[in-house]
Amino acid sequence: MTALSEGSDAGVGGREPLPPDRIKHLEFIQATITRMGTNSFLVKGWALTLAAGLLALSASRMSWHLAAVGVLPLLCFWYLDCFFLRQERAFRRLYDDARRPGSTVEPLSMNVASYLGAMPWREVWVTPTLLLFYSPLLLADLALVVLAF
Repeated sequence: MTALSEGSDAGVGGREPLPPDRIKHLEFIQATITRMGTNSFLVKGWALTLAAGLLALSASRMSWHLAAVGVLPLLCFWYLDCFFLRQERAFRRLYDDARRPGSTVEPLSMNVASYLGAMPWREVWVTPTLLLFYSPLLLADLALVVLAF
C-alpha cells in the first residue's frame, strides 16, 4: 500500500499530521498575514489618491505651500505601510516556526515580539516595493515645491 492509501492518519511525505490545534493556530496566523497585506494595499491606495489630489491642486495653482503640505501625509503613509510590512514579515516568521514538527512556539500564541527585534525598521523602510511606490510620489511633490517656489 502507498502512503496515500494508508488512511487519513498518514501525513504528507510520511510525516505525522499536525494536530488540530496547531492547524487552527496556523489559520489564525495566516488570517493575520492576509489582513496585513490588505491593510498595506489600502494604505497605498489612500496615499496615491491623496498625493495625486494634492499634486494636481498645487500644480494648477502653482502653490508651493500645497505641495509642501503633501509631503507630510506621504511620509506618514510610507511609515504606516512600513509598519504593516514589518508586522507581516514577523507573522510569516512565526508561521514558519509554528508549522515545523516539534515546534517550540506556544500553541495559539500570536506574540511576534522576538521576530520584530530581529527586523530593523531601516531594512523594511527601504524595501524595493516601498521605494518604487513612495519615492516617485515624494520626488514629484518635492519637485513641485521647488518649481512653485
